[in-house]
Amino acid sequence: MGLCHRSREIMSAMSIELRLDSYPDDPEKIAFCTDFLEGKSPRYLLGRNQWAQSISRHLNVAGFIDEYCHESEFLGKPVLSLDEVPDNGIVVSTVVGILPLTVALKLSERNIRHIDYFAFRRYSGLTLEPVLFWDEFITDYSRHQEKYEEVYCCLKDQQSRTIYENLINFRLSGDLSYMDGFEDRQHQQYFEDFLNLKNQGEVFLDVGCFDGLTSLEFIKRCPEYAGIHIFEPEPGNLKVVRKNLADYPRIVFHDCGLSDHSQTLRFSADGSSSRVSDQGELQIQVERLDDVIKGPGSFIKMDIEGAEIEALRGARHTILEHHPKLAICVYHRADDFWKIPETVFSIRDDYDLYLRHYTEGVTETVMFFIPAGN
Repeated sequence: MGLCHRSREIMSAMSIELRLDSYPDDPEKIAFCTDFLEGKSPRYLLGRNQWAQSISRHLNVAGFIDEYCHESEFLGKPVLSLDEVPDNGIVVSTVVGILPLTVALKLSERNIRHIDYFAFRRYSGLTLEPVLFWDEFITDYSRHQEKYEEVYCCLKDQQSRTIYENLINFRLSGDLSYMDGFEDRQHQQYFEDFLNLKNQGEVFLDVGCFDGLTSLEFIKRCPEYAGIHIFEPEPGNLKVVRKNLADYPRIVFHDCGLSDHSQTLRFSADGSSSRVSDQGELQIQVERLDDVIKGPGSFIKMDIEGAEIEALRGARHTILEHHPKLAICVYHRADDFWKIPETVFSIRDDYDLYLRHYTEGVTETVMFFIPAGN
């Protein structure tokens, strides 16, 4: 890959290595899975999602746990609260995205015997729904370990390197303990001190805007901004964004997505997880950023469900000409951890690279590209 401007110096000057652990089997988790499969105790699934459905297709469970559900049944089984779980009940938590640690703590506080979905999928022997791209990640890491190590050497600070190690260990092992210390910080997502955002003059490109809340956070930090460009191809989302940002000036709304060339794509509308899909029910237009924005952009954020690489390629001139700060989500594709920095550094390599993670689980990992010397 095109290494960042500092990595070769770092690699030659000091011994920095990406340290990964071995992952021995956990007898306690194996024993839990054995008990859950045998079904001698009442079995419950915490959550009503595709991972819970995946387990329920294999096993006859007593019910589903959901503290915030007003329905009495799900898939023909009762929905209950944590307080309604019997003393001998055992639980698999299928919460994987934002708060798996918090859920595990609640179960432990109630002395409910439980396991997380990551461990259950590893040890149960059942063929279960994968967690996002995890299976592909394990394969990709084995094939491209050198690229992951090169990215590690590009990371600017120790916090980034520690996060990177923990996330890779988590993905390879399915051991949730690697996420200890992480918390839900989505209110801070995309806005770190090292961005050095200015009160005035910033031009923000919110690519994959969803509901506009990220732009509102930007406005709080940069009240005298020069301009904001909203990119949101899903009509329902864009309607919400226009309403949420109606009171603010100097905002341009673009009802298109971004890619590396102009085309019409099929699109699946699913709120914050709307994405390009061959089975999508909508058609959307995507354009090159360089064709849409002719003026400067000082800060670009991208969260576009796996289309980030193509969008970056379509922003080549903007990146070369204006050297913007970049905050790019890197959790939608198995190879995002190395392909996204490779894409950016192939355009220009005078960026400092940071990594931050904003939940307890698998979502909301962001790479920041900060102009060197910023």
